[in-house]
Amino acid sequence: TPLLFAFPPAGRMNFKNMREYLAWLYYQYLLITGIYVLEPWEKSIFNSVLFSAIAMVVYTSYVFVPIHVRLALEFFFENFGGQPESTMALMN
Repeated sequence: TPLLFAFPPAGRMNFKNMREYLAWLYYQYLLITGIYVLEPWEKSIFNSVLFSAIAMVVYTSYVFVPIHVRLALEFFFENFGGQPESTMALMN
């Protein structure tokens, strides 16, 4: 069957196919973003700005999202999670 021959045997890596696949991904990136029409120095500036922005988003997500999730969970568990400590607090 052709599907069996599509993948390299276990333990071996076909670098030619990997290189062609990465080249194809880069070509798709150039086409989708439209930077294939830019000059090399413009491409490098565009890529630097784009990857810097992505790195900042990933870093701030890594640092701040867990804090906000924890605060949100504390808020919801505090408001909807438990019973009051005593019924006397409700009467006062």
